[in-house]
Amino acid sequence: MFSIGFVGAGQFAGAFAKLFNAHPGVSRVTVTDLLAERAASLAGELGLAGVEDDFDAMLASDVDAVAVFTQRWTHGPLVVRALRAGKHVYSAVPMAFTVEEIAAIIDTVKETGLTYMMGETSFYHPVTVLARQKAAEGAFGRLFYAEGDYVHDMDHGFYTAYQYSGGADWKRTASFPPMTYPTHAIGGVLGAWNTHAVSVSAIGVPDQRGDGVFDKSVSMFDNDFSNATALFETAGGGSMRTNEFRRVGLANWIPESRFAFYGTEGILEQNSRSTFWHERSGPLHDLTELVQPGQGADDPMLANVDPALHDSFISGHAPVHDTSLLPVEFKGLGNGHMGSHQLLAHDFVTAVNEQRLPSVNAWAAARYTLPGLVAHESALRDGERLRIDDFGDAPEGL
Repeated sequence: MFSIGFVGAGQFAGAFAKLFNAHPGVSRVTVTDLLAERAASLAGELGLAGVEDDFDAMLASDVDAVAVFTQRWTHGPLVVRALRAGKHVYSAVPMAFTVEEIAAIIDTVKETGLTYMMGETSFYHPVTVLARQKAAEGAFGRLFYAEGDYVHDMDHGFYTAYQYSGGADWKRTASFPPMTYPTHAIGGVLGAWNTHAVSVSAIGVPDQRGDGVFDKSVSMFDNDFSNATALFETAGGGSMRTNEFRRVGLANWIPESRFAFYGTEGILEQNSRSTFWHERSGPLHDLTELVQPGQGADDPMLANVDPALHDSFISGHAPVHDTSLLPVEFKGLGNGHMGSHQLLAHDFVTAVNEQRLPSVNAWAAARYTLPGLVAHESALRDGERLRIDDFGDAPEGL
C-alpha cells in the first residue's frame, strides 16, 4: 500500500483522485495546485488526506508517489523532479513536449528503478483491447497497416476547458500543436500492434477560423496548425496513418478516437457507429456490441464540465474489458473515456504495489509520444520524411 499526491486539481484530475482515494492499494491521497482554492475544494469534496502548499512541498512530503495532472506541456520536467525526489509517478498525457524531456524521463526511471506510467486512455479503448486479443491469437496474420485517429473539434468542450485552465491568456495555450498531443491516436494502435514508428512524413493544415486560436501571433507555440495528418513507417515493414484534427465536423456524441488494423489474414475496422471483423474466407462479423461501453455513473464533480465533454467522463466498461480484477470499491464510481479510467488507475496501483512494469511504462510512453513530436517537425518542413529514434523496450528487471 502506498500514498499518492496529486499535482493539479483540475477537472480531469478530480476524476482520477476519486478512484485512487477509493482503491484499497492506496493508503491516502493529498493534493496541491497553483490555485490553492482548487486544491482545497477538491480535498474537501473527496475527503482527501490533506493539501500541500506547492509542488516543492509535495516532493518534500512523505508521499510515495505523485500524479501529475498539470498543463500538457509541463509534464516532462515535473516528472523528472518527482522521480529524483524518490516518488513513483503517474502522469497524464502527453509524456513530454521535447525529445530531450522524454530521454530524461527514461534515464531517470532507469537510474532510480521507480515506477512511471503514462495514463493513456487509448490503451484500454475497447477496439484496442479487441485488436490486442486478435493479435495475440495470430488472427491478423502479419499486421502491416493500421489507422489511429483522434478527431476532436475545438467547439466540443475544448474552448471552455482551455479557459478553465489557462485563465485570461488561454488562447496562447489553446494553440497546442495537434501532433504534439498524439497519444490518443498512436497509443491506440501501438497498444495492440507490437511495433514502433521509424520514420514519418506529415502535413499540417493552417487554421482559417480567425478567432485568435491557432494564430502564430498569439500562440505560445508559434503554431497555426489546427489539423494534421501523418504517415509513419513502422519497424519490420509496415505503415501507420494518424489524423489529429481540431477543426472537424464530427457530432459531439460520436467518440473522438477510432482505429483500424489490416493484416494478411484479417481486418478489424471501426467507424463512427460500428466495428467489424473481416477474414479472408468467411462471413463479416459485427462486433459493435462487444466494444460498446455501457452507461457510466454520473458524478456531481462533473457539474462544471462542458456538456460537450461530459459524456467522455462517464462512459462505462465494454463487454470486451476484463474487469474481474478491479477492486469492489470501484463499483458505482465514475469511469470515462471508453471505460478506461478505472483500468488505468488499477494498473498503476498494482504496478507500484507488485513492483512490476505498468502497461504504459516509460518506454511504451516514448513510443506513443515521440512519433508525434517528429511528425510536427515534418509538417513544419512541408512533409519532409524524418527519422524517428527509438529508446527500445523496457530493460528486464525493472
